[in-house]
Formats: sequence, structure tokens, C-alpha cells
Amino acid sequence: MLHRLARTMYRRRRRVVAGWLVLLVGLVVLNATAGGEFLDEFSLPGSDSQQAADLLRAHGFGTRAGAGGQVVFRADQGVEDPAVRRAMDELFAGLQAEIPGTEVVSPYEPQGRDQVSERDPRIAYAQLNLGDRDSTQYQQAGSTARELVDQVHLPGLRVELGGDTFAQQTSSGSEGAGFLAAMVILLLAFGSLLAMGLPLLTALFGIGTGVSLVGLAVNLIDMPSFSTQAVLMIGIGVGIDYALFIVTRYREGLRAGLPPEHATVRAVDTAGRAVLFAGTTVVIAVLGLFTLGLDMIRGLAVGITLGVLMTMLAALTLLPAVLGFVGGNIDRLGLPRRRRHGDGADGGSPSHRWARLVQRRPWPALLLGAVMLVAVALPVFSLRLGFGDAGNRPTSDTTRRAYDLLARGFGPGFNGPLLLVAETPGGAADRATLARLTGMLRQQPGVAFASDPVANRAGDAAVLQVIPGSAPQDQATSKLVHRLRHQVVPTATAGSDVSVKVGGVTAGGLDFAAYTAARLPWFVGTVLLLSFLLLLVVFRSLLVPLKAVVMNLLSIGAAYGVTVAVFQWGWGASLIGVGKHGPIEAWAPMMLFAVLFGLSMDYEVFLLSRIREHYDHSGDNAVAVANGLAATARVITAAAAIMVVVFAGFVLGVDRSIKLFGLGLAAAVLLDATVVRMVLVPAAMQLLGDRNWWLPRWLDRRLPALHVEATEDLDAGLDRLTRQPAPATKR
Repeated sequence: MLHRLARTMYRRRRRVVAGWLVLLVGLVVLNATAGGEFLDEFSLPGSDSQQAADLLRAHGFGTRAGAGGQVVFRADQGVEDPAVRRAMDELFAGLQAEIPGTEVVSPYEPQGRDQVSERDPRIAYAQLNLGDRDSTQYQQAGSTARELVDQVHLPGLRVELGGDTFAQQTSSGSEGAGFLAAMVILLLAFGSLLAMGLPLLTALFGIGTGVSLVGLAVNLIDMPSFSTQAVLMIGIGVGIDYALFIVTRYREGLRAGLPPEHATVRAVDTAGRAVLFAGTTVVIAVLGLFTLGLDMIRGLAVGITLGVLMTMLAALTLLPAVLGFVGGNIDRLGLPRRRRHGDGADGGSPSHRWARLVQRRPWPALLLGAVMLVAVALPVFSLRLGFGDAGNRPTSDTTRRAYDLLARGFGPGFNGPLLLVAETPGGAADRATLARLTGMLRQQPGVAFASDPVANRAGDAAVLQVIPGSAPQDQATSKLVHRLRHQVVPTATAGSDVSVKVGGVTAGGLDFAAYTAARLPWFVGTVLLLSFLLLLVVFRSLLVPLKAVVMNLLSIGAAYGVTVAVFQWGWGASLIGVGKHGPIEAWAPMMLFAVLFGLSMDYEVFLLSRIREHYDHSGDNAVAVANGLAATARVITAAAAIMVVVFAGFVLGVDRSIKLFGLGLAAAVLLDATVVRMVLVPAAMQLLGDRNWWLPRWLDRRLPALHVEATEDLDAGLDRLTRQPAPATKR
């Protein structure tokens, strides 16, 4: 089927390119005019924190349930100075006037008397309750607040904004830096400007259409606001890689003396098959996120899937059409003194000599590579899931400066208060229960402050605020939440009708971490099983897919180890702009696993397809492994280098979670393309010998016929195809 597709795309190249241009422009325009709104709402039905949020809304505490923040200020002359008070009152009035629906609780009002620091009377804050808004309205509110704060000018007065709504929104430009780095790597790998441009052009079309589809899909399914950035990150890597695989095979065909059409069809019918199955594996891995049962994660999985599918479609349809225009001129505009590289499958190439070196000593190579990956993965055993707080942000961010001021004036736990929401249907008796609970809270170790209960107008619910003595991301805070839920609250409310739920942003993050940790094994098992079955069908082998699954787990485990060492232990964290060490973002392990397992399968499928191709021709496993590795080493190295620089570019961003994601991806791809593909795979396949391709006959008969290698003799088959008259086109 693929050879027919390639032939059609090649011969109708003008229509194909025009169709892709219309599709890209049409989707971009449609997204700009009819694109939906991203939604950053995390809900965990049944969790304590979600029940607390629902109770707040149900009993008239709506503003407490929505997003909020603080206006934090420090005045050298003291916050009670008349000039300071006048300036701040004007700011508070401006916030309420310019951001409709905003409630400001000023430290100069009776209900805000506790909002002036006793530790340092020069520090105070006003509480902002923004209520419920969509993501665009929150962004507008944050922008308006920052503009109003910038207009406050009084010597000795410093004003900052606390809360996620006001966080720095600047872009790091990592996408552009990744593309520039990819250009340099492709130029060095191909030695030709024209050959370099083809993968970039294909990736741009795939990413552009994919991102536009994501923007439109938001109208149908909820997606978080970072979905576009995730699609860009993955799309740049896989889009360039898929086109790189096909262009490499095309150039090999031209060097073998094939005419351009023949070389194009051969490239798509060989490397294109690897692209098709590798992309399918990525999609399977990402869609495995559906097993978590969270709307936000499902939306993100759909977004990444759309991006991967469009880059894969561009590689299989647009690229053959563009090759029709390029023809035999692909090496034009080459670098001076560039060397012409063959496919590497000869005894003189460095990659072939390396393969033979590994094959001569397979056991030492296998053990050394495995020990290296296991050593890097060891930190994963101390993995602690949670969420970083604003203290991890750069000091250029107003929310980080507000965080530091609040910690200095009110204690570190003030940045992550807990909200205890109580239903009190019993009147006076229930009020006595709440008083008992308040007293017990104030006596708890790790509690810096516990407020008096604040009842709603109906008198059937109340809210208590608890300030931990530790920062939101500290493990001590996690232990405190657990103790309140399972010991303090049950003891204080025993024998009464009072129901108390522990909520707030910090408690919600801990609930999310516990939820994902409980479901992560099911998710991993589902992805492993589906990927194993796909590779089983493709390569007609039991041991090859099993080996692939085990080795991919090793490289992913090593990536987890790197992220734990840097972000949780703090090793070298300052070198990449991380403020302080803390827990690993609760969503990161599942997202890293889904993406990394899919990406590592790219290299696995591409390498194994070449090995299987050589094995079918020679029948000699050792020769097939050496030639397959030699033929793919250069392109896998270039592809991996592109992914590493693209992902590492995201480490330059300002958001801790994106830094973590980028570093984990970069580390895994680097280890996968070097230690796994260049050491473990050839060593293991040498030791297994012909058993690599063993499959019981009864199972072989029952499996569908799918092949990643060409299904017919290409030279004979393509000769028949190219003898058919092609439509006349101008060159």
C-alpha cells in the first residue's frame, strides 16, 4: 500500500503540495477565528480537596473556591504610614474597579487586621478573591493587576503580586532555538542545504496543522493551556525525525543508481513503514493516558496524538511530493569539502567496526550498559510526587518575590494555607464541635496558625484556615495534611453530625499526587502490553518485542533518576535556574513515560526494521545486526541529537514543570540513542542469535500479516510501477 501511496504522491506532486498549503492556511485561519478556550481546571471527583471546593460553592463561599492571590507590600516607613496607606487604598480601589467581580480584603479593614505581619510590621498583604472565571479572563485579570501595580510609585514602598494568576507569562523562545539547532545538525549530517531543508519543511507543515487542530479540538474536549507547548515540543522532535528517516533512504537509493521516482517509492516503502509503525506506537503510548480517567489528561493526550498524526501524515504524503520536485538535485548547495557517506553497511565505516567490537564481547557490553543505566536510575526509588511552589520560580517573577515576602513576614507555610470546610446542620452543638476542633488544630505540631471558624449566612457551614509551619512543597506539609484527615478531624468530630473536608490548593496537589501514583502501574502495564503486541505483530518474534520493552524501561527509569537527582535532590538545580529542590510534579512520571516510550520506539523500529531487512536477505543474524546498526547509526545519532537539543531548549524556560519535562526527555533520548541502541541492542541480539526471530507456528498463523520491511522484492516491484506512464509535468 505504501509504495502505491508514494507513487501517487510523487506523480501528483503539484496537487499534493497545493493541498497541503490550503490545509495549513485554512486550519490556521479557522483556529484564529473559531479556536476554543483552554481550561486549567483540575478536578478529582471523590477526593477530599474536591469535596471541600464543592462545599465552598454550595454554601456561599464562592470566592474562596475560585482563584485568588495576594497584593503583598513592604514599606520601609511601615505599612501604617499615611502616604503608604493612601497609595495602597488607591491600588485596592483600582483593582476592584478594573477587574469586575473581584473582592479585596484590605489589611486596613477590621476583617483584615491579621494581614499585617507581627514579625515584621513593614510587611502586609491584601487578599484578592477573583471568583470563577475562564482561563482568558484570569489572564486578563493578571495583566490588569500587574499594570496597576506598576503605576504605584512611592519611595520605600515595594508591591508584589502573589498567586498563580499573576505568574510570569514570558516565553523562553525554546521552540525557535530548537529549530535553529536542528538546522545545524541536519546540515552537518547531510552536508547539503537542500537536504537539510526537507525534514524542516515537512515538520513545519505537520506541526502547523497539528497545533491548529488542537486549537479547534478545544471546542469539543477540555485541554490544559500547556497543550500547545507540549504538541510543539513533541512535534518538532518526531516531525523532523520521521522526515529524516525517509530522506536518508531516498539519498541511499539515488547513490545506488535508482531514478528519483524509484528512490522515492523505495524510501517510503521501507523507512516509511518504520515511520508508520513508530508513529502508531507513540499514539498508543500517549492514548494510554486515558486509563487515568482524568478529563484534563485525556484532553492533553488527544492534543499530542493530533500533533503526532499530522507530522506522520506529512512525512508519508507531503515529503514524497516534495522529493518529486527535488529529484536528483538533493545534494546541491552542499558544504565545501563535505564527505559523501554511504549507508554505513560496510566493514570500513566506524559504525560497522563498532558493531563488530560489541559483537566480539557481547556479555561485557551488555553488563556494562545495563549497570550504567541502573546506576543512573537508582534515585527513582526515592521519588516523591507533589507540586513545586512559587519558591521555585526565578526572582524576576513577581510571584516569587511575593512568596519570599510572605514567608519572611508570616512564615513559609503561609504560601500554602489549608481550608477546612465543615457542614454544621446541628446549630449550637456543632459550633461546640468546631470550637473543639479549632483548639486541637492550634495544639498540633506543624500548625503555625489556625483561624476561628467563619460561618456562612445560613449558618449550616463554616470555614477554618490552617497555616502550616512548613512550605507547601515540603514533605512535612504532606504529613500534616494526612494527620489532620485521618487523626485530628475524626477525633474532634466523633459523635457529632459535623462533616469536615480538608481542602485548598496544597491539599488538592497532594490528592492529585496520590491519585496518579495509584494509577501509574495500571497505565504503565497497559502501554507495555499494547506496545508488545504491536511489535509482536510487526516483527513476528517473541523475544525482539520483549527485549525492546525491557530496554525502553531501563532508559525511561534512567530519565526518572536524572529528574529526581536534579529537581528533588537539588543536584545542579541552580545551573538550570531552579530556585530550590522539591517534589517531582505529580503529572510528570506518567507524561514522561507515555512520550518517552513512544519516542524510544521510533529508534527501536527504525533499527530493527533494517536488521530484519538484512536478515531476510542474508539469513545470518550476526551480519544482519552489524549491517543494520551500521546503516542506521548515523541517522539515529542525528535524529537523537535533534531531539536532545529541542528538549534541552525547554530547560531554558521559566516554568519549573516545563524544565523538568524537557530535562527528562533530553536525558532519556540521549541514553536511549547511545547506551541502548549502540550497546545493549547489538549485544543482546548477538547473544540471542537466530532465536531473535523465533515465533511459534501456531501463533504465527493467528497473527495478522503486518510487516515493517518491504513485502515484495523492491527492485522487481518498483520496476513494474515505474514502467507505468507518469502524467506529464514540467520540471
